[in-house]
Amino acid sequence: MPGPDPHDDTSADYEQFEKEQLAQDRDAVGIDTTDVDDATAENLVSELIDADVVTPVPEDKVLVHEPSGTAFDSSTQLAVFHRGWTAGRDTDTEG
Repeated sequence: MPGPDPHDDTSADYEQFEKEQLAQDRDAVGIDTTDVDDATAENLVSELIDADVVTPVPEDKVLVHEPSGTAFDSSTQLAVFHRGWTAGRDTDTEG
């Protein structure tokens, strides 16, 4: 009985698919959020408050990121989180 038909071998296709997936994962992990300085963070948070994405809670001195339900006591932390959260969601919808 002859062996498998070499034209039916899809292992190379699968390996290429895996390589592409790993490259996309590396790209998603490599999102740079270190360029968020205090002024940039304040501007982004103000925009997010205006867009009802962030709710300030003055009595607790926190900012609540509404889509995720996460609270922050620093506008810089919130800005970095939001950038990463947005980038992660963009990556999820590209597939």
